[in-house]
Amino acid sequence: MRLFSLTNKTALITGASSGLGQHFAHVLADAGAYVVLAARRLDRLEEVAESIEKRGGKALPVQMDVTSDDSVTGAFAEIREALGRPCDVLVNNSGMSREGWFWEMPEKDWDTVIETNLTGVWRVAKHATKAMIDAGSGGSIINIASITALRPSNMISAYSASKAAVNHLTRTMALEASRHGIRVNAIAPGYFKTAINDEFLDSEAGQRMAKRVPMRRFGNYEELSGPLLLLASEQGGYMTGSTLVVDGGHTLTPL
Repeated sequence: MRLFSLTNKTALITGASSGLGQHFAHVLADAGAYVVLAARRLDRLEEVAESIEKRGGKALPVQMDVTSDDSVTGAFAEIREALGRPCDVLVNNSGMSREGWFWEMPEKDWDTVIETNLTGVWRVAKHATKAMIDAGSGGSIINIASITALRPSNMISAYSASKAAVNHLTRTMALEASRHGIRVNAIAPGYFKTAINDEFLDSEAGQRMAKRVPMRRFGNYEELSGPLLLLASEQGGYMTGSTLVVDGGHTLTPL
């Protein structure tokens, strides 16, 4: 048996239209999974699906807005109709941020971040878990957290709070879902260049931060592939409620 194989498995990835979500979709497809690509921009999802299929994979683009229960419900109905079965793996990757001092942040910005990063994770996981329970199939849910859940950082209070909540939600979900053969874990990446942070990481302040990382650099997407495959595949079959930190040692730095 090939280690970390996902042959005959299906995997749903939210936020799959770009960045880490797009990378995760390619990794799972290369491991043999039929990937379901979810995000708000269907045109971008279709481009990602085409690139996966050119590499010999299988992909289904599905429009989904994680902040809308109607949208998520409709997307899961579309998945059920197309596949006739629930997804075996869910990667809860959708996320966004708003910057600013917490006392200056408009409440609507706070609400938008929490609704996307926390409530959206709960909402999609709820639908996925119900489908897995109904099918009696078990499965793996992987929530994407962040090292900002573990160490405070200026100007991103809503993002940090949402990711800290995702960490604890992961543990609670793992405790409750384990009786149904469903594993729930999280990955907490350090700094990887995405649409959320690319301007900062390229700035002088971002480069100063890179020098404070023990490995003296930010991460490459490929360095998240191993942790993802471990949690998605049967090789991680006895892991639940864990958060894997992938940060080049960033959280080891002294205060």
